[in-house]
Amino acid sequence: MSGGVDSAVAAARAVEAGHDVVGVHLALSRMPGTLRTGSRGCCTIEDSNDAWRACDKLGIPFYVWDFSERFKADVVDDFIAEYAAGRTPNPCMRCNERIKFAALLEKALALGFDAVCTGHYAKVVRDAEGNPELHRAADWAKDQSYVLGVLTREQLEHCLFPLADTPSKAEVRAEAERRGLSVAKKPDSHDICFISDGDTRGWLADKIEMTSGDILDENGQKVGEHSGANAFTVGQRRGLRLGRPAPDGKPRFVLEVRPKENTVVVGPEQLLAVDEIRGIRISWAGVPLAEAASGEEFACAAQVRAHGEPLPSKARVVLRAEAEGGEGTDDGELVVMLESPLRGVAPGQTVVLYQGTRVLGQATIDAARSLSRPAL
Repeated sequence: MSGGVDSAVAAARAVEAGHDVVGVHLALSRMPGTLRTGSRGCCTIEDSNDAWRACDKLGIPFYVWDFSERFKADVVDDFIAEYAAGRTPNPCMRCNERIKFAALLEKALALGFDAVCTGHYAKVVRDAEGNPELHRAADWAKDQSYVLGVLTREQLEHCLFPLADTPSKAEVRAEAERRGLSVAKKPDSHDICFISDGDTRGWLADKIEMTSGDILDENGQKVGEHSGANAFTVGQRRGLRLGRPAPDGKPRFVLEVRPKENTVVVGPEQLLAVDEIRGIRISWAGVPLAEAASGEEFACAAQVRAHGEPLPSKARVVLRAEAEGGEGTDDGELVVMLESPLRGVAPGQTVVLYQGTRVLGQATIDAARSLSRPAL
């Protein structure tokens, strides 16, 4: 129970379906002021009160579980470490992977519960053999299957998503209104919950040693200086403060972050396009495809952002036992060859694979490149 309208309606539907439901709100910080407040958060004291009121209205027990230490270690510290290494992490992905459907689910099962029910817009269906599969929700505009792509077959066995077939968020709000839930008109949460003022660069400056260095163009020429390479991300346009304009006068974007050299490479927007992605830390959302297990190439669609893509890009994918250069990883390397280039793909982000509405699995992006141009 996050304190939002989606989880409140999901709980109401679970009760109506005859399940024995207990509402749980996760306390993810022992200093609530460090989390976002109002409509911009998801785990504050205000949200906890909203979750309690929803449970009270539904007549179900309500508990607050303290996961603050696990959240700090598995999400916040991971976020800092990834930026320190020059990568761009997705903390919501890590929270789903390590908190909501790992730590929470483990505790729930240990206490005798059968499943974790959430207000995510996604669907679990069974194949012909009864194995669980993760699919997109009916409302593609609100579909959250991307951020759930980290779920494993074992976790999907214990997941309930009552909003899966709801055609729109407007219908969820209308239902909340009919049920007398006070969160019916509460705005959606967004941004990073543990960065209270939304200033990621400023927040990181207190956690990572920032050293000034050079900003280079695609030809290796110095065009400016930065106050810390780790605070930049691929695809970034604002905040570059370049001393020398581009020859064509057009904006420049971050093409690469090199933390070891403490340099940032910028260039024209067209150089952001990549057509090959290599991923590590691979997991499969259900039973893996036979081709994945055998190392054969298979066709699918690839998505690298939670929102903003009306359709994911078509791709050919192969799972290799060893990374390029002979250095293996624990679970191999996923090579995603895109039919149409994508822009602004940064190491540390997540690539999620689909066939139709089904989520096949995901990998953390280790490298992305264009095969049509030389390396920068």
